[in-house]
Amino acid sequence: MSRQPTLKQLKYLCAVADRQHFGHAAKSCYVSQSTLSAGIQELEETLGVSLVERNNRNVLLTSLGQDVVDRGREILVEIEDLISMCESSGAPFSGKLRLGVIPTIAPFLLPRMLRALRETHPDFKLFIREDQSQPLVDSLHAGELDVLLLALPFPADNVDNMTLSVDPFVLACPLDHALSAKSPLHSSDLQGESLLLLEDGHCLREHALEACKLRDNQISVPYQATSLTTIVQMVANGIGITLLPKMAVDADITAGTELAVIPFGEVGVSREIGLMWRKKTPRQTEFRLLGEFIQQCF
Repeated sequence: MSRQPTLKQLKYLCAVADRQHFGHAAKSCYVSQSTLSAGIQELEETLGVSLVERNNRNVLLTSLGQDVVDRGREILVEIEDLISMCESSGAPFSGKLRLGVIPTIAPFLLPRMLRALRETHPDFKLFIREDQSQPLVDSLHAGELDVLLLALPFPADNVDNMTLSVDPFVLACPLDHALSAKSPLHSSDLQGESLLLLEDGHCLREHALEACKLRDNQISVPYQATSLTTIVQMVANGIGITLLPKMAVDADITAGTELAVIPFGEVGVSREIGLMWRKKTPRQTEFRLLGEFIQQCF
């Protein structure tokens, strides 16, 4: 009987396809570059075809190699779902779960959520990855994560969503700013202002602008930052104003600053917080129970 490809070899090939670099792919798989390279070479020998074009500058997949990657991804996800099916056969919150969370939720919700989980389900093993929405969705489709906690809506195929809560946006500005005494405050009042936002790639930026019905040409963006904590300090130093999710304010992100925090006098200036998982996962019931548990933590 001829040899068959191994799951590890398929994983190495998919990693190379994602990173376009043997060293980076090896690091993502927690193996040495020589181990990964040897695994892909063994896969090529097993299949009797060339999958990767190697040169000094970059790594390219052959046409057939891309087809093998596409099928390989499907196989790896099916294997993850098979494992999930077995894990879900036990009582909920008794196995392990890999959760992806975006940075504008993780530090404000996870502390009390994890504390509550430890108290009520001490045997539950929760592994957490914090990243921006698109990389998390990519990891979900690759079978590397089981479920995501993120801001909705976010475009993704073949997924189910569960809305958990509505998180209003509030305005944060210096006490001497003209808008600090504005009541009621409307989103249209922000037009022409210097609005500090997170850099491109953070979905909070798009959700905040959409919630306030603002276009890029209606505001001035003097600086962009990688975290809400940095933005709060910039506003406290008089550089501009910003929009903060209420959950961040409730978690005292403005503590130690002299900032005015003003709610909007209109409905809909908010984002939705929810869970996302693959449609074909056998753990939907457990994920919905997790969603109900998180709702109790808001």
